[in-house]
Amino acid sequence: MKHYYIFLVCCLFSMGLHAQDDLLDELEEEATPETFVSPAFKAMRIMNLQSTKVAAKNDFYLYVSHRFGTLEDGLSTFFGFDNANTRIQLVYGLFEGWQFGISRESLRKTYALSTKMKLKDQTESFPVMLVGYATANINTQVRKDRFPFLTFEDRLSYTTQLLISRKFNNNFSLEIAPSYVRHNLTLEASQKHDQFAMGVGGRLKVSKRMSINMDYAYNFNRAEDTAFRNPLTIGVDIETGGHVFQLLFSNAQSTNEPGFLSYAEGDWGDGDIFFGFNIVRVF
Repeated sequence: MKHYYIFLVCCLFSMGLHAQDDLLDELEEEATPETFVSPAFKAMRIMNLQSTKVAAKNDFYLYVSHRFGTLEDGLSTFFGFDNANTRIQLVYGLFEGWQFGISRESLRKTYALSTKMKLKDQTESFPVMLVGYATANINTQVRKDRFPFLTFEDRLSYTTQLLISRKFNNNFSLEIAPSYVRHNLTLEASQKHDQFAMGVGGRLKVSKRMSINMDYAYNFNRAEDTAFRNPLTIGVDIETGGHVFQLLFSNAQSTNEPGFLSYAEGDWGDGDIFFGFNIVRVF
């Protein structure tokens, strides 16, 4: 799912003849459109958290996300390489500023549909970019022999987010993401079905093709006796031509929004973290 609203529209009027300087200055004041700010993020995800980048019309993206098992297990699982979670996602820009995606994650055998829509660009007169995001997930691993009264609706979970980003300069961008999560069937009896979370993430460019990225989300409705934690992910973003390559460490193994916002199973303090990567290719 790529280039969620890569709108680089720079309209500059140049002055040709020295004798017409005053006239051209006047025309420029009246006719020059607002200058659009280039995208705050290079990929559709900051790390785990969705970014405000939207696929352009007719662009087709292949997104491969891989999270190995916990590093805490050491050599017994070869530092998690034996227990990997893989997600393959296809994203298509059906309209300008509006993308659709479909994916499958091996963790809990989860299928997902998603959509992302640009609501407002950051411009010289508007300080932030606004993007709406929504996803519906189907957990096909839940078995009826464990839940005899299981219905199809019980397998479903949803996330809706408002993504608000600001590109402060060419090197630094920041985003906040108020999020609503709904699990029709929770993994813990004490966990509420409806949850609200606030995500925050940023990008700091350190070279022409590399940046350091980080995102975090605080779940306001996490049960007091829960075994799960708030997700924190840190990594690097590397641009290589038609690819964006992200290397990261996270305390959440799931890459689906209902999964990592609600069920981050690792603990940074104990070294219970997951190494992984995202590879993005646009066609």
